[in-house]
Amino acid sequence: MVSKIIRKTPTKSIKDCRRTGGRRKKTPVKSTTTATSVVIATINESFFTCRRRLVKIFSKLVKISTPKRKSPKKQGFIKLKKSAAMLETKFDQFDENFDKISKTLFFNLPPLQNPEFKTVFLDLDETLIHSTADPPPEKYDFMINPEIDGQIMNFYVLKRPKVDELLEFLSGKFEIVVFTAGLREYASLVLDVLDKNGVINHRLYRDSCREIEGKYVKDLSQMGRDLWKVVIVDDNPNSYAFQPENAIQIKPFVDDLGDNELEKLIKFFGICGDDCVKDVRDVVKSFDSLEN
Repeated sequence: MVSKIIRKTPTKSIKDCRRTGGRRKKTPVKSTTTATSVVIATINESFFTCRRRLVKIFSKLVKISTPKRKSPKKQGFIKLKKSAAMLETKFDQFDENFDKISKTLFFNLPPLQNPEFKTVFLDLDETLIHSTADPPPEKYDFMINPEIDGQIMNFYVLKRPKVDELLEFLSGKFEIVVFTAGLREYASLVLDVLDKNGVINHRLYRDSCREIEGKYVKDLSQMGRDLWKVVIVDDNPNSYAFQPENAIQIKPFVDDLGDNELEKLIKFFGICGDDCVKDVRDVVKSFDSLEN
């Protein structure tokens, strides 16, 4: 009989009595079940609260980017799915518009007016002309007087043979951009005289170059033009160090009136402008093979 009682009601310690006030503890089954139910209910409530908040967030974002319309009848995950799809479409449209805007804001040139045209970047000094400061040389075509660092200077400019013919040939067939590492104060005056017929589409100066270790590099990737439709003509290899495959290195011009480099360029661009030439980089290498 004693052993039976011991199995049913184990002896309590003094510490247990203090916690329960001498009363017998209730069976823990019911309390555990109740606690579990409370936890589950709390999780469910938190879940549905989060879901409702997500729906509100997506709905507000959609309303911001689209005209007002009647709320859909179906709620919950269906609405979230539709809202997410609409947002994704809006973001795609934003990316497309941003790409167009960035070409205007972040590139050195405005968008190409004729998408069929290829672009020719022409260097100025020692490519189209040669200029010297005082004293005046024996041969020169015109003189300019730029103000540089507050000082008026005299420059005597000699045009390279066939430069007028080259510009006239390129006009209407190519986009012509004169890209020089010279100062704007000087180069703009030279181009005002050289381009009397206004065939040059754009002018870029030293401030559009990238200075790398003291050298001015003309980065064609910052022009907003497809590189497979771009040719740069320059006498200095440092200028096209980033895109040598697009470059024609021309012999520097000083005062040789028998020079025929620009005549070779006219022949080359007669080939390069052909519609069958899809990538100008494939034919750039052929320039040196043209007959002198």
